[in-house]
Amino acid sequence: MDNRYSLAQLPTPIHRWNVAGLPEGCELWIKRDDLSGMQLSGNKVRKLEFLLAEAKAQGCDCVITIGGIQSNHCRATAVAARYLGLEPYVILRTEKKVVDKDPGLVGNLLVERLIGAKIELMTRQEYVAIGSVALGENLKARLEAQGRKPYLIPVGGSNALGSWGYLQAVAEIEAQLEAGIGPSSVDDIVLASGSGGTAAGMALGVHLSSLTAQLHSYGVCDSPQYFHDHITGLLRDMGYGDPVAGVIGKCLQAKGAAYGVSQPAELKVMQEVAHQTGVIMDPVYSGKALYRLLEDMKADPKAWEHRRVLFIHTGGMLGMYDKVDQLQPLVEGLGNVSRFPVGEILGSDEDDEERSCERIKGCTIS
Repeated sequence: MDNRYSLAQLPTPIHRWNVAGLPEGCELWIKRDDLSGMQLSGNKVRKLEFLLAEAKAQGCDCVITIGGIQSNHCRATAVAARYLGLEPYVILRTEKKVVDKDPGLVGNLLVERLIGAKIELMTRQEYVAIGSVALGENLKARLEAQGRKPYLIPVGGSNALGSWGYLQAVAEIEAQLEAGIGPSSVDDIVLASGSGGTAAGMALGVHLSSLTAQLHSYGVCDSPQYFHDHITGLLRDMGYGDPVAGVIGKCLQAKGAAYGVSQPAELKVMQEVAHQTGVIMDPVYSGKALYRLLEDMKADPKAWEHRRVLFIHTGGMLGMYDKVDQLQPLVEGLGNVSRFPVGEILGSDEDDEERSCERIKGCTIS
């Protein structure tokens, strides 16, 4: 699969992740796919390198994709399309009460609107009733009627072609480990799964590589059985036939309350890990996967003792801006903001303060 564009900043780093409270002897490492770019940050850009190469090869002049109102994939697709001279169209699902209003500039929306992506909104109920495939095909037909040549990318960029991005990511990880970057070996690879393409690419990549790691895919929507079946289908589409048992690894539940809905306990863990390690998660994907991983480790610490675990950070930090109301009390509780003691410099009396201001005029502060 050499037909691809170089869009991501690769290889992304691997480093030790000193999260507190791990089981005895457990080493946690992190693969920083959140650092694959700025506007393009996250796992989606690896898929887009293949998908947009096909779009250009077919002579397309615009790109369509679909997702939630804070979709990292839609944001990355819109940016990458602009890089390559293609006009981006994104269909975003949102709440019924705001679907007819301006969507604002929070998080991923800020990037999409700054670069001039054409956005069409719908309610979650409409999305479920019609389905992503039919919605994309409808917009594609409308654009074709205008004389355009659109390229339609599925939710999350998760089809057989897009999944090749993470098959190649495994080769990147192998090369890094062989070069002494990261642990000497990996027992477990952990990632969040939303549309299944990253998990499918990782599963096939690990199976075909020298790695012997167990794959743990934490689904942030739907059910583990859905992901198992969906990933199985993607593997077949990628040319890997039956049997696929054992290749997929473990499909686990990390949805929590609902897709995109953050529970206080999840956000608390993300805040604590950011405080401990400086690594900021996203609230929809990797943050939920990390929360469930740590909960699983607490529930059965023996199963994780003395294991080397590589966590794939799939990006999405811009989604945190959509959670400021829930995050505000968490960060306020840290008590890290206070008034600078200006009075110690200028004096507490108002007259003294005025004289002190006159006295320090012309001073250079560096």
